[in-house]
Amino acid sequence: MKVILFGATGMVGQGVLRECLRDPAVTEIVAVLRMPLGFGDAKLREVVHKDFTDFSAIGPVLAGADACFFCLGVSSAAMSEARYFRITHDYTMAAAYALVTLNPGMIFTYVTGKGTDSTEQGRVMWARVKGRTENVLLKLPLEAYMFRPGIIQPLHGIRPKSAVYRAFYTLAAPLIGPIRRLWPGSIVTTEQVGRAMIRVAREGYPTRILETADIGAL
Repeated sequence: MKVILFGATGMVGQGVLRECLRDPAVTEIVAVLRMPLGFGDAKLREVVHKDFTDFSAIGPVLAGADACFFCLGVSSAAMSEARYFRITHDYTMAAAYALVTLNPGMIFTYVTGKGTDSTEQGRVMWARVKGRTENVLLKLPLEAYMFRPGIIQPLHGIRPKSAVYRAFYTLAAPLIGPIRRLWPGSIVTTEQVGRAMIRVAREGYPTRILETADIGAL
């Protein structure tokens, strides 16, 4: 299985990349990046690309893929809605439009978040933008799946890029165990997200929107 990975340097993307490298069913990983990862693997092909609104220049590399794991994202903290929309919606849709032309019907998994607003009318900015992005993706001739995790526990030395998220996970670390015991379906690990994406790429899933419990079960 050839997969395309966006966001390989982020917390979720690092976890997905690790599981892809470990899974024998994944034979080729094309990581589309702004900067090189800094390590090599026989299965990994890094494609450094600067303009995330236009992927026509790397079309031949993206062709022939079975799945795309889209993990690229930023925190909306202190960000204007226009800027957040450009990164969250426009970059995602540019990739999706390119892939639907090159690989119609492919599996496309998109990481959104718990609380995403499918109505696009709510008061929370990030949730509206994510909801808009989900809705457009679900209308494309792709087999698109929306991953909506709640709390994600980073494993295997993975750390968030954002200082805000690093501080959150440092403070929350002692609470992860009790929360998991009290609410088993509220937390998933970076490893679980990666394994779930690979399984969806192989087998599909009954619903197109996967909440935290679905991801954990997979």
